[in-house]
Amino acid sequence: MQRKLLFVTRNLSGGGAERVISNLANYFSTNGYDVTLICLDKGDNKYYIAPSVKIESLVERKYKENLIVRLYYALMTFIKLLRVIRKEKPYCTISFITSVNIWTGLCCFLLNTTYIVSERTAPHYSINKLNALSKWFAYKIYSKAKVVVLPSKRMLEKYHTIRHFRNLKNFATVYNPVNKFKSPSTNSVHPKNFILAVGRLNSNKRFEMTIDAFSELREYDVDLLISGIGPIKDTLVKHVAELGLSSRVQFIGFQENIQDYYSQATLYVSTSAVEGYPNSLVEALSFGCPAVATDCEFGPSEIIENGSNGFLIQLNDKEELVIAMERLLNDTELRSKFSNNAIKINETNSIDTIATHWNNLIQS
Repeated sequence: MQRKLLFVTRNLSGGGAERVISNLANYFSTNGYDVTLICLDKGDNKYYIAPSVKIESLVERKYKENLIVRLYYALMTFIKLLRVIRKEKPYCTISFITSVNIWTGLCCFLLNTTYIVSERTAPHYSINKLNALSKWFAYKIYSKAKVVVLPSKRMLEKYHTIRHFRNLKNFATVYNPVNKFKSPSTNSVHPKNFILAVGRLNSNKRFEMTIDAFSELREYDVDLLISGIGPIKDTLVKHVAELGLSSRVQFIGFQENIQDYYSQATLYVSTSAVEGYPNSLVEALSFGCPAVATDCEFGPSEIIENGSNGFLIQLNDKEELVIAMERLLNDTELRSKFSNNAIKINETNSIDTIATHWNNLIQS
């Protein structure tokens, strides 16, 4: 009889954590486990889910939210999640992202079910946003977990500086796997050479810095494509227009064939202020795309070896970014060197390698 695993996330409508949990669910469902993927909220699915994975979506948020409606949704989430876990009786339940971890951990604790929680971004944007009581409650939930999985070693150091969490002994670090895409198309996705940036359009990603640096490359016959959706798109579009770059900077949204863009881009740029372990950077390298990334917390310094498979630049240093981009645009041999070294991430971060680490934690 197959052992049951439950994976729990907010939804599958986009995001790095959602991509990772989808890949893990797919892998384990074809490698000896009976897998159910639980989405706390109903929504559009942006990722491929293997037919062998059962999907259960719990709550449809169709009412305009106020305090009473939020309490209603919270109660429905708790009741329905409790019912699913009780019904499935999993060998282990694995959840991603703080709010989901707290709900899942509470249900599993009440049902005496083994669970693993995983934080996916810096504590400043997750645990540290909680009030004192909620932070204490999260600590209690995490302390009862079999393992608290983090995607980078530097993030582990940061969690050890948080009161209560510094006493936790059940942390483990597991990097994100390379996503398995379809083979890239040979059909051109853009009529000119282009620089690519990928991510949610929010302030943490600092796309304005990418745009500002690109504005200083006017003598180069190259465009900038930005893939992603998010709340600051209109602000970024306005900024591009003010710089007179509307014909050279395109916002291309969420692309199901993003592999074609990675494989055809002249270089990839990430100017994030904070990350967990950036999937888009890993994906770009996996296609041999020369990359420039800010040395932010957390992740890029554990992905890029500066000067070998990419450039790491100082946080918020636009001039250093311009210099790095110009070096790569001007030097074919350097781009080739970075590309050849970048694709090695397909071995170090293969789904087989990363899933083995997860399986060892599940079975321990």
